[in-house]
Amino acid sequence: MNDAGDEGALIGAPVVDGDWEYQPVRLPPDITRISATVQLGIRAEFGGWELARTLLYSDGTRKVWLRRKVSRALQAGLAT
Repeated sequence: MNDAGDEGALIGAPVVDGDWEYQPVRLPPDITRISATVQLGIRAEFGGWELARTLLYSDGTRKVWLRRKVSRALQAGLAT
């Protein structure tokens, strides 16, 4: 569940809901704000994700939900 190179970020399985695909990302408290920004920026640039929601826990852990439009090719594959 942990992508290599994400310095401890836990990447959840994407979930499709209507026209959107969501992916939860949990960032541990030891990841700096700048590092988190860079990681999420890379996902946005190369994966087409955008920020949907963030949640900051009292221990410093961040939970982020990313979203992107489901591609028509993926929707066609799910329909068959």
